[in-house]
Amino acid sequence: MADLEQTAGQDPSTSPPDKDIQGQAGQDPQKQEPEINKFFRAAIKTGASDVHLKVGQPAKLRVFGELKNTTGEILTQKRLEGLSFEILTDEQKQTFLKMGTLDFAYGVTDEERFRINLFRQRGLISMTARRVNADIPSLDTLNLPATLKKIADGSQGLVLLVGPTGCGKTTTAVAMVDYVNSNHSCHIVTVEDPIEYLIKDKKAIVSQREIGIDVPNYDEALMYLMREDPDVVFMGEVRDAKTVAASMRAAETGHLVFGTIHAANASQTVQRVVDLFPQVERDLARQTLALTLRAIISQVLLPSIKEGIGRVPAVEILLANPEARKLISESREAELTNLIRGCAGEGMQDLIDSLVKLVLDGFVEPKEAYKLAPNAEELKMALKGIRAEKGGIL
Repeated sequence: MADLEQTAGQDPSTSPPDKDIQGQAGQDPQKQEPEINKFFRAAIKTGASDVHLKVGQPAKLRVFGELKNTTGEILTQKRLEGLSFEILTDEQKQTFLKMGTLDFAYGVTDEERFRINLFRQRGLISMTARRVNADIPSLDTLNLPATLKKIADGSQGLVLLVGPTGCGKTTTAVAMVDYVNSNHSCHIVTVEDPIEYLIKDKKAIVSQREIGIDVPNYDEALMYLMREDPDVVFMGEVRDAKTVAASMRAAETGHLVFGTIHAANASQTVQRVVDLFPQVERDLARQTLALTLRAIISQVLLPSIKEGIGRVPAVEILLANPEARKLISESREAELTNLIRGCAGEGMQDLIDSLVKLVLDGFVEPKEAYKLAPNAEELKMALKGIRAEKGGIL
């Protein structure tokens, strides 16, 4: 890769600040932009999704899923500390020094934002910054199934977007929220840590609350959520029993609720949600989940062979029909995969279905699909038009 400062343009330490940097919150309009911006500008210019800064290494950029070295400077502890602390408030700096980790959002410009995690490892500072596009992509642009629009058109229920880190689940969730924003007159409230996309009012009004800025913590945000008269709620990451309980409570009382969670598929998602609760509360949590769930959407990203498209999602969709609710309530979530396979006509699809469509539509190479297939032989047969459904052959 070309030298970092050439990739990013002029070195900001020796050139005047760009006009679009002047006047940002927390910055002196007459002051040069923070030096760390040269790394973020390199990511913007190269289309990278992430920036990694680590002591003893040059900056690394993740481009189309792969980490690429830059030929810039080798970062020292003092250098990385200076770069990082320049963009922190005094309160954020004290939080990091005390806790050893800090999540925050940072804008290079009003249109180019990053979600940053600053952390210590082996006593040294490291930073990972995920680039967040200012423009919210549409569900169509993301090549997502039409079923997601039908899910977003619902009036209530819990919708969980799941997958591994970096699979685009937050982008999909925000695209669904913005679809609601564009098509329904309602009040959308988000609770995020940090805010990743700035959602502008369209047909709906949108209130975005950032933990640590607009409200001290998730507990207080959840405490006052229902007083804010929401119709649609986006919880960001569902990370503990309190967040799950609040999400299910909101869905139970007639709200459409979106959230993200780290899980591989629908059956694992159910187990992960239930396991967040203490043992004595798990039966009740399971029954409440079965009652309030609207859909589980799990996805992974594959490199695309179509020009102009970097990666495309392969998506599994579970819709909470009566049979799905019964399986969840009876602790039979392992059978959800067979249910999904047998209900394709209702808008559900399993990962194999999605991979087959991506291959046949010319989005991905078969070899890439095989890498992610839960069963390579099953995918091979499906590409030939043969699928097993509930023990039978179609």
